[in-house]
Amino acid sequence: MLFASTALCQRGVVGFDGVLIPTMALMSSFGPVVALANLGSTLQNTFAAGNRVLDILEEVPVVEEVTGCTDIAFAGASAEKVFFSYGGETILEDVSVEVPKNQIVGIVGRSGSGKSTLLKLFMRFWQVREGKVSLSGRRVDDINTADLREMESFVTQETHLFRDSIRNNLRIAKLDATDDEIVAACQKASVHDFIMTLPKGYDTPVGELGDTLSGGERQRLGLARTFLQNGPFMLLDEPTSNLDSLNEAVILRSLREEGKDKTVVLVSHRVSTMRVADQVFSVEHGRVS
Repeated sequence: MLFASTALCQRGVVGFDGVLIPTMALMSSFGPVVALANLGSTLQNTFAAGNRVLDILEEVPVVEEVTGCTDIAFAGASAEKVFFSYGGETILEDVSVEVPKNQIVGIVGRSGSGKSTLLKLFMRFWQVREGKVSLSGRRVDDINTADLREMESFVTQETHLFRDSIRNNLRIAKLDATDDEIVAACQKASVHDFIMTLPKGYDTPVGELGDTLSGGERQRLGLARTFLQNGPFMLLDEPTSNLDSLNEAVILRSLREEGKDKTVVLVSHRVSTMRVADQVFSVEHGRVS
């Protein structure tokens, strides 16, 4: 374009504007043309992402929310002759566990033995195939979902954090929590001193999914959420798996001291973690001993 317009300018066919304008127009068209050429692959990714979103929106909950029942006070929990399977694979078979009020019950076993599944059944994330899971003598199917969530505090193996400050990530457990309550919960979880070393303290952002923190730090924030919620029934799934022995000892001591009026189910594959438990059950191949 430049050579052709220059030749025409030399012959007097066009002026300088006849050289400049076509050349600039051609150069500025590269971006839109490239974007148009990539439109096919971009649309494919967009349609695929849209289909995934629609699939999620069309999902039907495995368990329905329960309302209209009389609220209850927590007085212990139990699983009686529970059978549960994912699809055709049996995970729990004839499992019976009694969790007395104000005691720490340990459940130990190898990975994949069904320990975490039992906690999720207490949370009523799934329906049992046979048997009964109860709180205060009432089946979890007959307890209001809001009441059940108010009584139970659940710490998963992976702590999920949002792209926000540490303070707001902790307040998920209790939206009206005061700063003093947040600090007290973090002290119990042995994470307060670490937070105070950060540039902005409790206002420090944690990044997407908490990627600015280590696994142990995320795990301690998850425990702090549990202490902050302060429910009477605590379900802890491998709460110290990413911690060193010193921090584990601090947290286990907090569980023993602060859990005098709490009922705790503590799941771990570490035998050392079970030293705070009042009684310990072993799960092997979906059976309890």
